[in-house]
Amino acid sequence: MRARKTGDSSEAAPVQNESEDETVEGKLKIGIPKGSLQEATFALFKKAGYEFRMSSGRSYHPHVDDPELEPLLLRPQEIPRYIEQGILDAGLTGKDWIEDNGSDVLEIAELGYSKATLNPIRIVLAALNGGEIHSVRDLEGKRIATEYVQLTQRYLKQHDVKAGVEFSWGACEVKVPELVDAIVVNTETGSSLRAHNLKIVDTLLTSTTRLAVNRKSWEDSWKRAKIENISMLLRGALNAELLVGLKMNLHRANLGAITELLTALKTPTISPLADPDWVALEIIMEQTTIRDIIPQLKRAGAEGIVEYPLNKVVY
Repeated sequence: MRARKTGDSSEAAPVQNESEDETVEGKLKIGIPKGSLQEATFALFKKAGYEFRMSSGRSYHPHVDDPELEPLLLRPQEIPRYIEQGILDAGLTGKDWIEDNGSDVLEIAELGYSKATLNPIRIVLAALNGGEIHSVRDLEGKRIATEYVQLTQRYLKQHDVKAGVEFSWGACEVKVPELVDAIVVNTETGSSLRAHNLKIVDTLLTSTTRLAVNRKSWEDSWKRAKIENISMLLRGALNAELLVGLKMNLHRANLGAITELLTALKTPTISPLADPDWVALEIIMEQTTIRDIIPQLKRAGAEGIVEYPLNKVVY
Protein backbone atom coordinates (compact mmCIF):
# COMPACT_ATOMS: atom_id res chain seq x y z
CA MET A 1 0.00 0.00 0.00
CA ARG A 2 1.46 3.35 -1.02
CA ALA A 3 2.14 6.25 1.43
CA ARG A 4 -0.78 8.66 1.48
CA LYS A 5 -0.59 12.45 2.13
CA THR A 6 -3.12 14.05 4.52
CA GLY A 7 -3.56 17.75 3.75
CA ASP A 8 -0.26 19.59 4.05
CA SER A 9 1.09 17.22 6.67
CA SER A 10 4.35 15.50 5.85
CA GLU A 11 3.28 12.47 7.86
CA ALA A 12 2.56 9.40 5.83
CA ALA A 13 0.81 6.17 6.66
CA PRO A 14 3.15 3.19 7.11
CA VAL A 15 4.13 1.44 3.90
CA GLN A 16 2.75 -2.09 3.69
CA ASN A 17 4.52 -4.69 1.58
CA GLU A 18 2.19 -5.51 -1.30
CA SER A 19 3.10 -9.19 -1.03
CA GLU A 20 2.04 -9.53 2.61
CA ASP A 21 -1.55 -10.40 1.67
CA GLU A 22 -0.47 -12.95 -0.92
CA THR A 23 -0.56 -16.63 0.01
CA VAL A 24 2.83 -18.29 -0.17
CA GLU A 25 2.59 -21.63 -1.92
CA GLY A 26 3.70 -24.57 0.23
CA LYS A 27 6.21 -27.18 -0.82
CA LEU A 28 6.27 -30.83 0.16
CA LYS A 29 9.72 -32.41 0.00
CA ILE A 30 9.26 -36.02 -1.04
CA GLY A 31 11.84 -38.75 -1.53
CA ILE A 32 11.52 -40.97 -4.62
CA PRO A 33 13.45 -44.29 -4.61
CA LYS A 34 16.31 -44.37 -7.09
CA GLY A 35 17.37 -47.64 -8.70
CA SER A 36 15.27 -50.77 -9.19
CA LEU A 37 12.06 -49.18 -7.88
CA GLN A 38 12.44 -45.92 -9.81
CA GLU A 39 10.56 -46.76 -13.00
CA ALA A 40 7.81 -48.65 -11.17
CA THR A 41 7.36 -45.66 -8.85
CA PHE A 42 7.19 -43.17 -11.73
CA ALA A 43 4.62 -45.41 -13.46
CA LEU A 44 2.50 -45.61 -10.30
CA PHE A 45 2.60 -41.84 -9.82
CA LYS A 46 1.59 -41.37 -13.46
CA LYS A 47 -1.52 -43.50 -12.95
CA ALA A 48 -2.21 -41.47 -9.80
CA GLY A 49 -2.06 -38.27 -11.88
CA TYR A 50 1.52 -37.03 -11.37
CA GLU A 51 3.93 -36.86 -14.31
CA PHE A 52 7.63 -37.15 -13.43
CA ARG A 53 10.36 -36.40 -15.97
CA MET A 54 14.12 -36.68 -15.68
CA SER A 55 16.15 -33.78 -17.07
CA SER A 56 19.16 -36.10 -17.42
CA GLY A 57 20.14 -39.60 -16.46
CA ARG A 58 22.31 -38.34 -13.60
CA SER A 59 19.86 -35.82 -12.15
CA TYR A 60 18.64 -36.19 -8.57
CA HIS A 61 15.89 -33.59 -9.04
CA PRO A 62 13.15 -34.96 -11.31
CA HIS A 63 10.59 -32.54 -12.70
CA VAL A 64 6.97 -33.06 -11.68
CA ASP A 65 3.83 -31.35 -12.96
CA ASP A 66 2.73 -30.40 -9.44
CA PRO A 67 4.34 -27.13 -8.25
CA GLU A 68 3.60 -28.06 -4.63
CA LEU A 69 5.92 -31.07 -4.78
CA GLU A 70 9.71 -30.93 -4.45
CA PRO A 71 10.91 -34.45 -5.32
CA LEU A 72 14.40 -35.76 -4.64
CA LEU A 73 15.70 -39.00 -6.10
CA LEU A 74 17.58 -41.02 -3.46
CA ARG A 75 18.59 -44.57 -2.68
CA PRO A 76 15.68 -46.18 -0.78
CA GLN A 77 18.17 -47.17 1.93
CA GLU A 78 18.68 -43.49 2.77
CA ILE A 79 15.13 -42.21 2.56
CA PRO A 80 13.92 -43.31 6.05
CA ARG A 81 16.86 -41.56 7.72
CA TYR A 82 16.28 -38.28 5.88
CA ILE A 83 12.57 -38.42 6.71
CA GLU A 84 13.30 -38.97 10.39
CA GLN A 85 15.73 -36.03 10.39
CA GLY A 86 13.17 -33.75 8.72
CA ILE A 87 15.24 -33.19 5.58
CA LEU A 88 12.35 -34.82 3.73
CA ASP A 89 8.69 -34.45 4.67
CA ALA A 90 7.75 -37.80 3.19
CA GLY A 91 9.02 -40.50 0.86
CA LEU A 92 8.50 -43.92 -0.62
CA THR A 93 10.78 -46.61 0.72
CA GLY A 94 10.67 -50.24 1.71
CA LYS A 95 9.59 -51.53 5.10
CA ASP A 96 12.92 -53.38 5.04
CA TRP A 97 14.93 -50.14 5.00
CA ILE A 98 12.78 -48.55 7.71
CA GLU A 99 13.51 -51.59 9.90
CA ASP A 100 17.21 -51.74 9.02
CA ASN A 101 17.69 -48.04 9.82
CA GLY A 102 15.51 -48.27 12.92
CA SER A 103 13.95 -45.00 11.77
CA ASP A 104 11.24 -43.32 13.82
CA VAL A 105 8.82 -42.37 11.04
CA LEU A 106 5.08 -42.63 10.45
CA GLU A 107 4.00 -45.26 7.91
CA ILE A 108 0.93 -43.70 6.31
CA ALA A 109 0.25 -46.24 3.57
CA GLU A 110 1.36 -49.69 2.50
CA LEU A 111 1.81 -49.74 -1.26
CA GLY A 112 2.06 -53.29 -2.48
CA TYR A 113 4.29 -52.96 -5.51
CA SER A 114 7.90 -53.80 -6.30
CA LYS A 115 10.20 -53.57 -9.31
CA ALA A 116 8.67 -56.46 -11.25
CA THR A 117 5.34 -57.39 -9.65
CA LEU A 118 2.70 -56.28 -7.17
CA ASN A 119 4.01 -58.87 -4.72
CA PRO A 120 5.98 -58.15 -1.54
CA ILE A 121 9.69 -58.89 -1.36
CA ARG A 122 11.33 -61.09 1.26
CA ILE A 123 14.53 -60.45 3.18
CA VAL A 124 16.09 -63.89 3.41
CA LEU A 125 19.08 -65.71 4.78
CA ALA A 126 20.58 -67.75 1.95
CA ALA A 127 23.43 -70.25 1.77
CA LEU A 128 24.94 -72.72 -0.68
CA ASN A 129 22.80 -75.62 -1.82
CA GLY A 130 24.21 -78.83 -0.37
CA GLY A 131 26.31 -76.87 2.14
CA GLU A 132 26.51 -77.16 5.91
CA ILE A 133 24.20 -74.26 6.77
CA HIS A 134 20.63 -75.43 7.34
CA SER A 135 19.41 -73.03 10.02
CA VAL A 136 20.42 -69.83 11.80
CA ARG A 137 22.19 -71.96 14.45
CA ASP A 138 24.68 -73.13 11.84
CA LEU A 139 25.90 -69.53 11.42
CA GLU A 140 27.87 -69.59 14.68
CA GLY A 141 31.36 -68.30 13.91
CA LYS A 142 30.55 -67.84 10.21
CA ARG A 143 30.73 -64.78 7.93
CA ILE A 144 27.67 -63.10 6.41
CA ALA A 145 27.55 -60.46 3.66
CA THR A 146 24.58 -58.13 3.40
CA GLU A 147 23.27 -54.63 2.77
CA TYR A 148 21.05 -55.13 5.83
CA VAL A 149 23.74 -54.94 8.50
CA GLN A 150 21.63 -53.75 11.45
CA LEU A 151 18.68 -55.98 10.59
CA THR A 152 21.01 -58.99 10.35
CA GLN A 153 22.76 -58.18 13.61
CA ARG A 154 19.42 -57.94 15.44
CA TYR A 155 18.35 -61.25 13.87
CA LEU A 156 21.50 -62.99 15.10
CA LYS A 157 21.15 -61.48 18.56
CA GLN A 158 17.55 -62.66 18.73
CA HIS A 159 18.75 -66.23 18.12
CA ASP A 160 21.81 -65.87 20.39
CA VAL A 161 24.19 -66.58 17.50
CA LYS A 162 27.58 -64.89 17.11
CA ALA A 163 28.73 -64.40 13.53
CA GLY A 164 30.61 -61.80 11.51
CA VAL A 165 28.42 -59.42 9.49
CA GLU A 166 30.02 -57.36 6.74
CA PHE A 167 28.43 -54.72 4.56
CA SER A 168 28.23 -55.50 0.84
CA TRP A 169 27.41 -53.11 -2.00
CA GLY A 170 25.01 -55.54 -3.63
CA ALA A 171 25.91 -58.63 -5.69
CA CYS A 172 26.04 -60.68 -2.51
CA GLU A 173 25.17 -63.90 -4.36
CA VAL A 174 28.59 -64.16 -6.05
CA LYS A 175 30.41 -64.13 -2.69
CA VAL A 176 29.17 -67.54 -1.53
CA PRO A 177 31.09 -69.70 -0.70
CA GLU A 178 34.49 -68.25 -1.60
CA LEU A 179 34.27 -65.01 0.41
CA VAL A 180 31.45 -65.57 2.90
CA ASP A 181 29.42 -68.47 4.25
CA ALA A 182 25.98 -66.93 3.86
CA ILE A 183 24.16 -63.79 2.77
CA VAL A 184 21.09 -61.80 3.77
CA VAL A 185 19.43 -60.30 0.69
CA ASN A 186 16.06 -59.23 -0.65
CA THR A 187 14.35 -61.38 -3.24
CA GLU A 188 11.17 -60.98 -5.23
CA THR A 189 11.12 -64.14 -7.29
CA GLY A 190 14.15 -66.10 -6.00
CA SER A 191 15.54 -66.41 -9.53
CA SER A 192 18.92 -64.81 -8.75
CA LEU A 193 19.44 -67.11 -5.77
CA ARG A 194 18.62 -70.18 -7.84
CA ALA A 195 20.96 -69.02 -10.62
CA HIS A 196 23.84 -68.95 -8.10
CA ASN A 197 22.94 -72.36 -6.59
CA LEU A 198 21.78 -70.83 -3.33
CA LYS A 199 18.92 -71.91 -1.08
CA ILE A 200 16.75 -69.89 1.29
CA VAL A 201 17.46 -70.88 4.87
CA ASP A 202 15.13 -68.47 6.66
CA THR A 203 13.01 -65.36 6.07
CA LEU A 204 13.84 -62.38 8.27
CA LEU A 205 11.16 -60.02 7.01
CA THR A 206 8.45 -59.63 4.39
CA SER A 207 8.56 -56.11 3.00
CA THR A 208 6.41 -53.81 0.88
CA THR A 209 6.84 -50.21 -0.19
CA ARG A 210 5.59 -47.69 2.37
CA LEU A 211 4.68 -44.02 2.21
CA ALA A 212 6.63 -42.79 5.23
CA VAL A 213 6.25 -39.36 6.81
CA ASN A 214 8.20 -37.16 9.21
CA ARG A 215 6.30 -36.78 12.49
CA LYS A 216 6.60 -32.98 12.60
CA SER A 217 5.51 -32.66 8.97
CA TRP A 218 2.42 -34.74 9.77
CA GLU A 219 1.43 -32.14 12.38
CA ASP A 220 1.43 -29.38 9.72
CA SER A 221 -2.17 -29.19 8.44
CA TRP A 222 -1.24 -28.23 4.86
CA LYS A 223 1.42 -30.94 4.54
CA ARG A 224 -0.82 -33.53 6.12
CA ALA A 225 -3.65 -32.79 3.67
CA LYS A 226 -1.21 -32.95 0.75
CA ILE A 227 0.23 -36.27 1.93
CA GLU A 228 -3.25 -37.72 2.48
CA ASN A 229 -4.21 -36.73 -1.08
CA ILE A 230 -1.10 -38.38 -2.51
CA SER A 231 -1.71 -41.50 -0.42
CA MET A 232 -5.33 -41.76 -1.58
CA LEU A 233 -4.40 -41.42 -5.25
CA LEU A 234 -1.48 -43.87 -5.07
CA ARG A 235 -3.61 -46.48 -3.33
CA GLY A 236 -6.37 -45.87 -5.87
CA ALA A 237 -3.89 -46.46 -8.71
CA LEU A 238 -2.74 -49.71 -7.12
CA ASN A 239 -6.32 -50.88 -6.59
CA ALA A 240 -6.97 -50.32 -10.29
CA GLU A 241 -4.04 -52.55 -11.32
CA LEU A 242 -6.06 -55.67 -10.59
CA LEU A 243 -9.41 -54.47 -11.93
CA VAL A 244 -11.05 -53.66 -15.25
CA GLY A 245 -14.33 -52.11 -16.30
CA LEU A 246 -16.87 -53.96 -18.41
CA LYS A 247 -19.77 -52.49 -20.43
CA MET A 248 -22.44 -54.30 -22.39
CA ASN A 249 -25.96 -54.04 -23.77
CA LEU A 250 -28.61 -56.67 -23.11
CA HIS A 251 -32.29 -57.41 -23.50
CA ARG A 252 -34.27 -57.05 -20.30
CA ALA A 253 -35.34 -60.66 -20.62
CA ASN A 254 -31.68 -61.71 -20.14
CA LEU A 255 -30.95 -59.35 -17.22
CA GLY A 256 -31.45 -61.91 -14.46
CA ALA A 257 -29.27 -64.56 -16.09
CA ILE A 258 -26.46 -62.10 -16.81
CA THR A 259 -26.37 -60.46 -13.36
CA GLU A 260 -26.08 -63.91 -11.79
CA LEU A 261 -22.83 -64.39 -13.70
CA LEU A 262 -21.29 -61.17 -12.42
CA THR A 263 -19.45 -60.28 -9.24
CA ALA A 264 -18.45 -56.68 -8.57
CA LEU A 265 -17.33 -54.16 -5.99
CA LYS A 266 -21.03 -53.38 -5.66
CA THR A 267 -24.11 -54.18 -7.73
CA PRO A 268 -23.80 -53.42 -11.46
CA THR A 269 -24.94 -50.06 -12.82
CA ILE A 270 -27.93 -50.58 -15.11
CA SER A 271 -29.13 -47.77 -17.40
CA PRO A 272 -32.09 -47.61 -19.80
CA LEU A 273 -31.53 -47.35 -23.55
CA ALA A 274 -33.65 -45.70 -26.24
CA ASP A 275 -35.33 -49.05 -26.84
CA PRO A 276 -37.27 -49.72 -23.61
CA ASP A 277 -36.70 -53.47 -23.98
CA TRP A 278 -32.92 -53.03 -23.74
CA VAL A 279 -30.55 -51.79 -20.99
CA ALA A 280 -26.85 -50.96 -20.67
CA LEU A 281 -24.90 -52.62 -17.87
CA GLU A 282 -21.56 -51.52 -16.45
CA ILE A 283 -19.48 -53.25 -13.81
CA ILE A 284 -15.96 -53.38 -12.31
CA MET A 285 -14.39 -56.83 -12.06
CA GLU A 286 -11.12 -58.55 -11.23
CA GLN A 287 -8.96 -58.73 -14.34
CA THR A 288 -8.22 -62.43 -13.83
CA THR A 289 -11.92 -63.35 -14.24
CA ILE A 290 -12.50 -61.53 -17.53
CA ARG A 291 -11.25 -64.17 -19.96
CA ASP A 292 -13.68 -66.70 -18.49
CA ILE A 293 -16.68 -64.41 -18.00
CA ILE A 294 -16.85 -62.68 -21.42
CA PRO A 295 -17.71 -65.87 -23.38
CA GLN A 296 -20.34 -66.73 -20.76
CA LEU A 297 -21.86 -63.24 -21.00
CA LYS A 298 -22.01 -63.47 -24.78
CA ARG A 299 -23.77 -66.84 -24.63
CA ALA A 300 -26.23 -65.44 -22.06
CA GLY A 301 -27.29 -62.69 -24.48
CA ALA A 302 -24.95 -59.74 -23.81
CA GLU A 303 -24.01 -57.65 -26.85
CA GLY A 304 -21.51 -54.88 -27.56
CA ILE A 305 -19.25 -56.05 -24.72
CA VAL A 306 -16.43 -53.55 -24.06
CA GLU A 307 -13.56 -54.08 -21.61
CA TYR A 308 -11.59 -50.99 -20.54
CA PRO A 309 -8.65 -50.34 -18.20
CA LEU A 310 -8.92 -48.31 -15.00
CA ASN A 311 -6.49 -45.69 -13.69
CA LYS A 312 -7.75 -45.35 -10.13
CA VAL A 313 -10.27 -47.07 -7.88
CA VAL A 314 -10.75 -45.23 -4.58
CA TYR A 315 -12.73 -47.13 -1.96
